[in-house]
Amino acid sequence: MTPEVTAFFDDATNTVSYVVKDPNSNKVAIIDSVLDFDFASGHTDTKSADEVIEFIRDNGLEVEWLLESHVHADHLSAAPYLQQQVGGKIGIGSNITVVQDTFGKVFNAGTEFQRDGSQFDKLFVEGDTFEIGDLKGSVLHTPGHTPACLTYVIEDAAFVGDTMFMPDFGTARCDFPGGSAEDLYNSIQKILALPDETRIFVAHDYKAPGRDEFAWETTVGEQKAKNVHVGEGKTKDDFIKMRTERDAQLGMPKLIIPSIQVNMRAGQMPEPEDNGEVYLKVPVNVL
Repeated sequence: MTPEVTAFFDDATNTVSYVVKDPNSNKVAIIDSVLDFDFASGHTDTKSADEVIEFIRDNGLEVEWLLESHVHADHLSAAPYLQQQVGGKIGIGSNITVVQDTFGKVFNAGTEFQRDGSQFDKLFVEGDTFEIGDLKGSVLHTPGHTPACLTYVIEDAAFVGDTMFMPDFGTARCDFPGGSAEDLYNSIQKILALPDETRIFVAHDYKAPGRDEFAWETTVGEQKAKNVHVGEGKTKDDFIKMRTERDAQLGMPKLIIPSIQVNMRAGQMPEPEDNGEVYLKVPVNVL
């Protein structure tokens, strides 16, 4: 079967969220949702998520899954808000516990912050399967960008998160704590081992130089032939050298501080302090 995929592009973070529908029913999954956040004011907004909710309700859809490809460093997840509004179980890779342990220390989250992934409804491991109506989904563990990155393969479609971008833009950075260029290269080989006609849906697009329009759908065959970082038979050693040198020149994502604190909690804010207000920490000279 071929899933029906509807994309929602967030201009502020260049994130693509997806609603993946079973063509034989009204059952859907939502992948990599966005909660709008203005770091300067500390204000959140649900405009992006509300567009998805409107689509769900207007089309009489039933949400079974709220899937996260990884702990995002460039946007906040709207999964808890979506769950409250339209239902669904929140899922992520089981290595979320590694991310929680690493960044729990970075943000000095304290013992009250559980580092066992219990904030999520489902922790996926390599080879796990799931269903969206009659659609069959499976899970590839594809670390490298982060330790918890997953690719969700749903029939003829693969949702790769930040592991790969469009062929003219390449691949994800690997310099966050727990990242690895070697792991990323090996993970990409898993994706490229899928049938050439498999549709690949990326989580971000930044419009590579020379391209006028944003894009987020490609194929395994196109990635093999044209990806500027791993296509055309580029070797692992070449990739690791390129990725390491390139990452050393990159600045931190502008929303990494709030995003990780929230997303490692399955999209929930930290607990309010004794004055009833919620605070996000900024570690100084740490990241």
